[in-house]
Amino acid sequence: MKIAVLIKQTPDTAELPNVAAEDVRTGDIRATLVINPWDEYAVEEAIQLSDRFDADAVALSLGSESALDALKHAIAMGVPEAKLVDDAELAGGDIWTTAAVLAAAVRAEGDVELVLMGKQSVDENSGAVPVGVARKLGWPFLSNVSKIVEIADGRITVERLVDGDQETVAVPLPAVVSVGKEINEPRFPSFMGIRKANKAQIPTVSVNDVGAEGLTARTEWTNIRKPETRKGEVRIIEGATPQEQAAKLVDALLADKVL
Repeated sequence: MKIAVLIKQTPDTAELPNVAAEDVRTGDIRATLVINPWDEYAVEEAIQLSDRFDADAVALSLGSESALDALKHAIAMGVPEAKLVDDAELAGGDIWTTAAVLAAAVRAEGDVELVLMGKQSVDENSGAVPVGVARKLGWPFLSNVSKIVEIADGRITVERLVDGDQETVAVPLPAVVSVGKEINEPRFPSFMGIRKANKAQIPTVSVNDVGAEGLTARTEWTNIRKPETRKGEVRIIEGATPQEQAAKLVDALLADKVL
C-alpha cells in the first residue's frame, strides 16, 4: 500500500494577524513560512500507518520553491519521499484548481491507495481542498477523522468526530482522509532526520508533468476586505416569574424585528 500525504506551506500562526487576505491570494506573503500545522498531524499519521501496515509514504505539495522547506520538514519527521509540484503556471488559481492539480499529482504516483490531509489550512481555513481532491479522484472522502482503526481487505475503518459526537465508518480503498488534531501527537524532527532532510534532493515537477495542464481558475477575487467590526450588547431580562421574563423577551425581540 502507498500513502500520499498532501501538505501546504503557510504563514507561522504567530504572524497570521499581519497577513492580509490579498497577500494570501497573490502569494506575496511577508511572514515566516512553515508547514501547515494541521498537515503535521497527517504527516505523523502517514508515518505511523507505514509502520503498522508496512506501507510506503510520499509527501506532495503544490507551491513555489519555498515550499521545499515544508516538504523537508515532512522528511525530517520520517516520511521517506517527497515531491513538489511547481505552481508557476497557476497564477490566480483558486481552491478548485489546487484540488485538481493535487489529485493529478496523486494519480501520477500510480499506486496510491490512501490520501491523508490536514482538515484545513491556517491561512484560508476553508477545509474545501480535501473535499475537492476526493471529488476529482472520484474516491470516498472521510472528514475530521480522529482515529484510523483498521486497514484490511481493501477497506479502511475510521472514527470521526461529528457535531460533538463520534461515529465509526468503513469505506473501500482508495480513499481520501482529512484528519484533526485528536488523531495523534506529531513528533519533533530528530537531529538525524533534520540532517537527512537537508541532504535530500526533492524532485520538482510541473503541472504538465502530472497531467494537469490547461487548468484555469473558476473564481476571481476582486474585492477582498475584512468585514466591519460588529458591536453587541448584553441585556438582562428581569421579571418576577419565568413567564413574565419570557413575555418581556418576546416583546424585545419583536421591537428589534428579530421575530
